[in-house]
Amino acid sequence: MNALLGTGLAVGLLWLLRRLIHRSLAPDRIPEQRTPADVGLVFREVCFPTANGKNLFGWFVPAPDDGRAPAVAIIHGWGGNAETMLPLAKPLHEAGFAVLLFDARCHGRSDEDTFASLPRFAEDVEHAVAWLHELEKVDPDRIALVGHSVGAGAALLAASRRKGIAAVVSLAAFSHPVAMMKRWLGAKGIPFVPVGWLLMRYVEWVIGHRFDDIAPVHTIRRVRCPALLIHGEKDETVPVSEAEAIHAARSGNHVELRVVAGSHDDYGDLAREVPALVAFLVKRVNRTAVTSAAPTSSGSNSVSQRLGDSGRPTA
Repeated sequence: MNALLGTGLAVGLLWLLRRLIHRSLAPDRIPEQRTPADVGLVFREVCFPTANGKNLFGWFVPAPDDGRAPAVAIIHGWGGNAETMLPLAKPLHEAGFAVLLFDARCHGRSDEDTFASLPRFAEDVEHAVAWLHELEKVDPDRIALVGHSVGAGAALLAASRRKGIAAVVSLAAFSHPVAMMKRWLGAKGIPFVPVGWLLMRYVEWVIGHRFDDIAPVHTIRRVRCPALLIHGEKDETVPVSEAEAIHAARSGNHVELRVVAGSHDDYGDLAREVPALVAFLVKRVNRTAVTSAAPTSSGSNSVSQRLGDSGRPTA
């Protein structure tokens, strides 16, 4: 009887521990308050499928001109939503892009799932690209990705394994989930050995991926399309040294690094920084179009300036 009681107590404690871990790592769900209309854009709300039979909520802003236009899929960071990326929408639209801003699973107005993770963000990015491919007014050979923080890591992961991405922009990506989680553990006063180490092994088991396989410092080596890494020089959530580490691990000069003023979420004079991002995409996406057409050849607005997430760790 005592043995049975002890077993039951142990199972109960493990269940409680699991619940506490999942709750502590779960993102905040914050619904959007503003829309692209608030920054002067015509848009429509969209819903499209992703993995596990779930659906994603988003805003689609058509390109300003007729014809098959280039497009950008934009993914927010941990605890964010499509609204947090609105500062990028109007400059990209004015540059001729169709723009898709959407909520990852467990965020904003998208469906709930059992958990959120960097690989699931990447799955959502890939389904966003697939959805754009089906639109008559979008050129499927000129689809680019932009992501922030965890969304940046997801955009790099998606670009590393999906052919046909024209370009990718990473805003404040961390180099490795272990580095991010170690900072989170330290802030919580949780010792890495043995508690933190066991926690990370558990998270790997839950998400079904080894951290090394999804770490931006490793996936960048497999990214073949043009890539731009943008990082705030005063980022305290993810030190700029991590952007430098990702850049150092690149497989070629098609990956660029731009260190800018600002922190993890706040880029200060966004009107000064966004044109460089837009110019990169215009140049690289149009170059992709030229290359595709000639295979024998060689070779702002007073809107919120925060691209915010909670800074919590995720894999």
